[in-house]
Amino acid sequence: METRRYLTETGKDVVGEWLAGLKDARARAKVATRIARLEAVNFGDCKPVGEGVWELRVDWGPGYRVYYAIVGAEVVLLLCGGDKRKQAADIRRAAEFLKDYRRRTTAS
Repeated sequence: METRRYLTETGKDVVGEWLAGLKDARARAKVATRIARLEAVNFGDCKPVGEGVWELRVDWGPGYRVYYAIVGAEVVLLLCGGDKRKQAADIRRAAEFLKDYRRRTTAS
């Protein structure tokens, strides 16, 4: 499966910036490993959270999460990341990013 990252209209890589902002190097490595497993079609600990958004859980630290969507048959679109403390807000944010992505890809 191909993995892509959601980019805002201004080109901001939301997941990339979130990952770069993680102060814990081991946490960054754990999240990167989970994302690599997605590419190998090993989804592991994940669940749907609504509106086409899925939550990939990383069992480390404060409960890191990566939100993604399946686009077409072969693409995993990484939307944003967060942790358990801001889960509800992160899910809403991921849903908005997915709506924006669909709007922009349908319009082009």
